[in-house]
Amino acid sequence: MAELGDRAVQTTAWWRARASSPIVLGLAAVLLAALGVWALRQADGLRDDPSTRNTALTDGAATSEVKGAVADMIGKVFSYDYTDPSRTSEAVRAFLTGDAVRRHEAVFGKVREDAPKARTVLSTRVTDSAVTTLTGDRAAVLVFADQQTTRTGDGESTHAPAMLTITAVRRDGQWKITALDTFTPG
Repeated sequence: MAELGDRAVQTTAWWRARASSPIVLGLAAVLLAALGVWALRQADGLRDDPSTRNTALTDGAATSEVKGAVADMIGKVFSYDYTDPSRTSEAVRAFLTGDAVRRHEAVFGKVREDAPKARTVLSTRVTDSAVTTLTGDRAAVLVFADQQTTRTGDGESTHAPAMLTITAVRRDGQWKITALDTFTPG
């Protein structure tokens, strides 16, 4: 038994002598530095993950702001009253930019053409929306809306659902729609 105790003391003394040698200390420093570099790269990889940059997942107030702004804009640019067509035109100028203007014209041109003849009023109301990405001053939003068309001549009214994807950017503190795409049921 004493032999086992002596051997433990010798082993401990041997390790202490080796552990304080410059070679062992240098090797430990290199291993710690390598571990630090590896950990730093892992952390950078997590920060570069697109899901961590998407504040729609983490900032409820900003997400709510985008949803409210988009709902307001969609309600105005996709509503039309044949007795006051300038209201829709003003909304388009105020809220749409870039490709969204061209896309709106392609979708809404026929409404503007036919509405005076049929004495039509179209109102669009957003029923739900989801901000799929929000990165800085750019957002992608999926919008569900209800459109009601009323012919004032005979009072007949129809409802239709609408679904759009919207790209919006904040410029000078105001959200504007830069791209929109409509989905047709299929």
